[in-house]
Amino acid sequence: MSFSELSLSPAIVESVRRRGHQQPAPIQSAAIPVVLSGRDLIATAATGSGKTAAFLLPILDRLYRKPGPGIGALVLAPTRELASQIAREFQLLSVSPRMRAAVIVGGESMDRQIRDVRGGVQVVVACPGRLVDHLERRTIKLDRVEVVVIDEADRMLDMGFLPQLRQVLRAVRKPRQSLMFSATMDAEVERVAREFLSDPVRVRMNDTATPPTAIRQAIYPVTQDNKAGILLGLLAREGLNSAIVFARTRSRADRVARLLARNRISVVAIHGGRSQNQRNAALAGFRSGHYSVLVATDIAARGLDIPGVSHVVNFDLPETPDAYIHRIGRTARMGKSGEALSLVMPEDGASLRGIERTLGVRLQRASVSGIAMPDLATVAPERAPRQAIARHASAGAHRKNSQLSSPKHVSSSGWRRGS
Repeated sequence: MSFSELSLSPAIVESVRRRGHQQPAPIQSAAIPVVLSGRDLIATAATGSGKTAAFLLPILDRLYRKPGPGIGALVLAPTRELASQIAREFQLLSVSPRMRAAVIVGGESMDRQIRDVRGGVQVVVACPGRLVDHLERRTIKLDRVEVVVIDEADRMLDMGFLPQLRQVLRAVRKPRQSLMFSATMDAEVERVAREFLSDPVRVRMNDTATPPTAIRQAIYPVTQDNKAGILLGLLAREGLNSAIVFARTRSRADRVARLLARNRISVVAIHGGRSQNQRNAALAGFRSGHYSVLVATDIAARGLDIPGVSHVVNFDLPETPDAYIHRIGRTARMGKSGEALSLVMPEDGASLRGIERTLGVRLQRASVSGIAMPDLATVAPERAPRQAIARHASAGAHRKNSQLSSPKHVSSSGWRRGS
């Protein structure tokens, strides 16, 4: 099937072709005709499957065929980064400079957002909390909105946005078309769908969250003493062009970033403790290739589409299977291949077992020549001292081996040096 067979306007089809897309992804082939028909929709699709275009293209088609004053479409997203990305994709696919989107998120100037809206926009992409602020101040009116999209609905509920969702949707006129996209469809998402949607069509690309098959996954058993050194060695391997390293907390992300910078790896960190300008600059630098490594908390695990990420490294294994699946989904996007490497300590055993049960497979264990690896099944958990990351020049990290470089002499293969 081609995009021209989806009943989209020729101008929209041409815009998609200019972006280099010839064939619609499965979620797009299934969802776009439903949205064009005017029906409400619940769609579940794996991360990186192309679902943003699945709702943006029919919205653009509607705006192109039936332009009108005021805000015609509202897209709700759980994070600032995802909202900005959706708006950026809207502008890239737009067929007219008159089609504009405003981003309404926390951490940025209210006055600037008000000016953007008053300057004339057809689409608002927003995080619910900041949008509620505008509604209470009467600086945004949603009475002309015809289409509402709730993106990453499962994540919205995880983050406690349900009261704000209710308040926002009370401000949107009825009847309206409502679209809900979710990575998973648990009982809570089903309940919210019944509350906000009317007789929706259901499109399922997957019944449970699963990672793309093009991701090669591997587990590296580590100890507290050799964990940082093994990370440095993995990042020095040939074939790593662009990597996201996930840490559990903001402070750990900062400490990992400092470790990599000291070893002359071009790195930047992103987490909730950074200002919005800092977060935007970090993502822009990573996307452009100025930085080879992005160290992040789970703020970067959902929705972000960063082309060309060859590797995801879990410096800290996440506690839930869903978090693991969304993290590693930052690589192997849109049919490309990628690798997901996880550093697992004995005390991570329960989390690892939960991940493997959800995936239905035993993940490959990888060993490092010359470095003793713990037995994850039998070694008793050990308490992790806070200073472990700073103590990266450990004995285990200094051992010479054929696969890993010493932390003081990280190979430049595939990596730009400098901070």
